[in-house]
Amino acid sequence: MTIIPDLDVGPRTLRFMPDALKAGLDPYMAQYVGYRKSGLSLNHIIGCPLDCGYCVRHFWGNFDVKQPQLLVPTEQAIEDLIGHEAFQPHITPIQVFNKATDPFLPGVKPHLFQVLNSLDARGYTNHVLIITRFKVTADDMATLERLHHLRVTLLFTYSGITDPRIEPIAKTATTVTSIRTAAQHRQRTGVILYWRPITPGWNDDDQTMAHVLDIGRDVDAVVFTGLYHKAENAAYLQEQGVTVPYGEDEFHRRKTMPDDLDARVVAAWRTSGITTPLFRKTSCGVAYAHQAPDYNGHWGVREICDICPLDQQQRCADAHRQPTGQDMREVLDRFGYDSDFLIEDGHVWTHGLGEQRRYALQHTLQFQIWELDQPHFLHAHGRSLTGHGTPEDQADAFDQVRARFAHAARFNDE
Repeated sequence: MTIIPDLDVGPRTLRFMPDALKAGLDPYMAQYVGYRKSGLSLNHIIGCPLDCGYCVRHFWGNFDVKQPQLLVPTEQAIEDLIGHEAFQPHITPIQVFNKATDPFLPGVKPHLFQVLNSLDARGYTNHVLIITRFKVTADDMATLERLHHLRVTLLFTYSGITDPRIEPIAKTATTVTSIRTAAQHRQRTGVILYWRPITPGWNDDDQTMAHVLDIGRDVDAVVFTGLYHKAENAAYLQEQGVTVPYGEDEFHRRKTMPDDLDARVVAAWRTSGITTPLFRKTSCGVAYAHQAPDYNGHWGVREICDICPLDQQQRCADAHRQPTGQDMREVLDRFGYDSDFLIEDGHVWTHGLGEQRRYALQHTLQFQIWELDQPHFLHAHGRSLTGHGTPEDQADAFDQVRARFAHAARFNDE
């Protein structure tokens, strides 16, 4: 049995969150079924004792809730998930307990398996993403392998960070042991090393990169990304005495992965000698693990695909289909959404839909759906511009897009 020194992993039986605490939740945390880029997300358990210093729960004032607690019964949560306006059997990717807890904590795990078994019993073949850094046993893998229909992928967050002020679980071998156990016992379950957050001064030295890549030697894929650098987690880390490599003027809604750091990660992978594929995007790694095309349509952003295996590139190319205007109108009507749109090579511009609705469209069409006010820059897709800059020609191109979008909107109104 793996010993977790100095870590309280929470109760084995969960209680319901008291009404007073529930009433004080940020609306984003209280919304336990909601859309994210990697899928429709179910998060009806809130609370995590693992204390990762960069945790996204800092952003919504929930980091101090350590004990996992239920917002609603799991049976109700399942019904709310499949009853969500955007849920589509066999199409909508699903994430479980990825926002506010770890799904393999002792008290959370029974609810995870209840969700999976319930969805699988319905015959759904949807992708299901499960992100963890905690203990996954051979028995857990046997439970996952008994599923018949769902395409489940375990994504093990492992960064190589050794500073316990940033990652207390780094004091243990828990995550590495779990990765090896999952890789050894997988058959139809995807297993990914989720290499994040790669951050200058924390885990970007050559030795650490080589170590992480070696841990990923036997998994289906390695997916890498950077740090969510925002005021709330930066303040917490600095209070712990941790040096944060980015400044106050670099806070951003997207993760930070400078161009030179991306290049060093790819170079380390190429010289590592491992045959495990490396991906820049979560959905790309998940799709590859199940020999499927990327459900986010990243083939429309070709510069991020240069490291993908050729057979995966072919799958994505074969599945890539630019929607017509009629396709866009039909899917907007189906969901009851309203937006003007402009179809371009590799993506569709929209305006004012919000992230959750855009991702529902994107997963339905398997084609990139972009927001006019939050454009993606070349080589910085889904990333902050720290370490990338804003080329003048691209800024001019986006101005031209806005002008064409406005013209198209007037034309459509007429």
